[in-house]
Amino acid sequence: MRNLIRLRDYTKNDVQEIFHIADELQAGKYKDFLKGKTFVMFFPDSSIRTRVTFEKGIYLLGGQTILFPPATLDKKEKLEDVIGYLNNWADGLIVRHKDISMLDEISIHANFPIINAMTDINHPCEILSDLYALSKIRTDFTKDKFIFVGTSGNIGLAWKEASKLMGFSLTQSCPIEYKMQDVDYIGNLKEAIVGKDIVCTDSLSPDSLSSDKLKGFRNYQITLELMKSANNKAILNPCPPFYRGEEVSADAIDSAYFVGYSFKKHLLEIQQAIILFSIMK
Repeated sequence: MRNLIRLRDYTKNDVQEIFHIADELQAGKYKDFLKGKTFVMFFPDSSIRTRVTFEKGIYLLGGQTILFPPATLDKKEKLEDVIGYLNNWADGLIVRHKDISMLDEISIHANFPIINAMTDINHPCEILSDLYALSKIRTDFTKDKFIFVGTSGNIGLAWKEASKLMGFSLTQSCPIEYKMQDVDYIGNLKEAIVGKDIVCTDSLSPDSLSSDKLKGFRNYQITLELMKSANNKAILNPCPPFYRGEEVSADAIDSAYFVGYSFKKHLLEIQQAIILFSIMK
């Protein structure tokens, strides 16, 4: 049994094994592998892509899902007792909760795998899906130069974690007060994007959109003109939900650089592969 709470829970070989399982899934292997198994899921109503792909993925493998809102975990009853009962019936737990320490505590008491479907400081399944998608179009994506345009939030920190794990270069560009620690930083986006292969963004937080702070982000919108300054065959991979006219321009999204829709189709088999890897290990 293996948990996925942080990307650093994995080795580079683990990631390659998950990618191999995803390939096997696309070839029709593991049919009904989850027959008779039940996965308890904690998701907010606003979740679309991650929830749909987890639920469909488990269904396609013959399993069952039971859904609760994340607030269910915040009640007075101790987590130790909640998990003590779930140990009788659950075969896995998939959790989207803002507080990663909640997942850490659950993992202490659970005798089934815990999969992190997003917290305030990371989003491992999303990033693994993007890396798998890259592996399908690049000879070796670890040789590519990545740029993340956004703040030190869960997506940026997840890309940082992935770069450390897989060994690719990562540069961040944003207003300096939002920079991540121990990541190459270039404040001038026009300079930062030159020579980059993979351009990643995150949507602006409500705090960033306040009138006094929005001005600082106007110079960090990815436009079609900026994409032309990146390397030949560069791609634009904004993390959904993205907003045209905020972190990305409409013309950039409508261009051939944008790979978002085709990349996210791999959420399905990667999340299936993560479940299978977690159960089989």
